[in-house]
Formats: sequence, structure tokens, C-alpha cells
Amino acid sequence: QVQLVESGGGSVQAGGSLRLSCAASGFTASRYCLAWFRQAPGMEREGVASTTKFGPTNYADSVKGRFTIANDSAQNTLYLQMNNLKPEDTAVYYCAASLGAGACHTNPLREADFNNWGQETQVTVS
Repeated sequence: QVQLVESGGGSVQAGGSLRLSCAASGFTASRYCLAWFRQAPGMEREGVASTTKFGPTNYADSVKGRFTIANDSAQNTLYLQMNNLKPEDTAVYYCAASLGAGACHTNPLREADFNNWGQETQVTVS
């Protein structure tokens, strides 16, 4: 059974940085898509960034140039480095995984394509 455990959220001032981590266990697939989603209050969940085991990476337009997704397959950990944070980045963030790489090939990412989710972590930018 796949488990995704997130960490690294918190509160930061605009212009600051945070790094989210997502530790995966029980994940043995050779092909997969890993992603970060977020959901702001009153808004739908949206895809932020995705990557397959060996890349490439894709980003929502709203975070391009500011966020970096990285997969450390040796450590089974997914990261989201968030720089130059803006108040509009405030949201609950989720990591997600999908067996097979197909889920990474849609733009924007589709929530329904992912069947493994982390527990969420709050990011607040003021």
C-alpha cells in the first residue's frame, strides 16, 4: 500500500521560501507520475507541478520560475522548492502519485488521474 507523508509547510512572508517534502513508502512501480496540488479556500484543487521518475517536469503557469519539483528516487522523496512566495500561493498543499506516467502528460493536471494522496500541509504567505 502506497503511503505519502508530507512535511515542510508553514507561514512565511511574501518573497520568502519554503520547501515541501513528501516521503513515499510502498511504492514499487517502475513508471509513475508524482505531483503537487494545492487548494486555496473556496477554490478547486489545482495541479502545481509534476514529474515522472526521470523527468521531465511541468508547472502551472502561476508558479513557473518560482517553484521547482524534484524527485529523489533513491530516497523515495518528492520535493517542492517554493521561492519568491506570494500571498496567492496560500493554500493547502498535497503530494500525489499515480502509477504509470500518463497522468503527467495532461495539462493542466487532473485530480482524478491520481489515486494516492498525502495528508496535506498548510502554506500561508502574508
